[in-house]
Amino acid sequence: MYMIKKNIHKQILKKIKEYDEIVIARHIGPDPDAISSEIALRDIIRLNFPKKKVYAVGNEVSRFRYFGNLDKISSSELSNNTLMIILDVPRWDRVDYMKKEGFAYTIKIDHHPCEEQVCDLELVDDTSASTTQLITEFIYETKLKINKNIAENLFCGIVSDSDRFLLSYTTPKTLMLVSKLLEDYKFELMPLYNNLYERPLDERKFESYIINNIDITENGFGSIILDNKIFKLFNVDSATASNMVNDFNFIKELKVWAFASWDERNNIFKVNIRSRGTQINEVAEKFNGGGHKFASGARLQTLDEVKALFKALDDVCKENK
Repeated sequence: MYMIKKNIHKQILKKIKEYDEIVIARHIGPDPDAISSEIALRDIIRLNFPKKKVYAVGNEVSRFRYFGNLDKISSSELSNNTLMIILDVPRWDRVDYMKKEGFAYTIKIDHHPCEEQVCDLELVDDTSASTTQLITEFIYETKLKINKNIAENLFCGIVSDSDRFLLSYTTPKTLMLVSKLLEDYKFELMPLYNNLYERPLDERKFESYIINNIDITENGFGSIILDNKIFKLFNVDSATASNMVNDFNFIKELKVWAFASWDERNNIFKVNIRSRGTQINEVAEKFNGGGHKFASGARLQTLDEVKALFKALDDVCKENK
């Protein structure tokens, strides 16, 4: 679905100007696009409107602290005239903060397929490579000021979610905006790439374990279930597999692949699903998940649910064989 309302950037800016207190949130289990977009938008608003109270919220992720620190603010500390902006998330049940109630106005900026309108004002474009791309377009359209640090965060979010411009979501607009950031702020690329892609040896050994143990069907569906025993063996956590799922994009034998990682803290299986051309988001939606056509995920309670999802994905591969 493609939905951009006329003058949407001006409407968003008008609402930002209208409210003196703003909370910015993103999805649970964030990736670099989610983290960088909320921190960048917070810093953009603070830079242009220094008298406003602006908070980027959600659980901290230690490996993404190079983007900047998040803010700790509870609902009881907010006024009843606060603007909430949610980023990189299609539904409220996936927002990492609090319920929708209690905010005077809500805005969504997202590049996932639009399932339903959940905010008062929405900028949704599923042809965009990332939410950071949408934020970058917003700042150039509205002529808001940014600085080098903000530009670097926007660049990292775009690069990460497009998988270094390898995914089909990369468009001429993606490359044009990145080129403009580089031209305007002249930042060094290598330190940013080091932050995004440098990994400890334990993680590389863990990746080798996945390659050696992934089950690939005759239909081209690859799957693996990862538990605490495996995580402890390689000194990694349940989020590690999520961060490397795109690295399997060029294995010839794989059409679709899924990693199910047991998350002990939340008592669920987090499943990351990727595809090289077979549509998978509709399958994920049937299993408490969703996402893009070729990049989706799900959160499941039981091993039986995981196995049922794997079978459904294998069936889709078979249909498209």
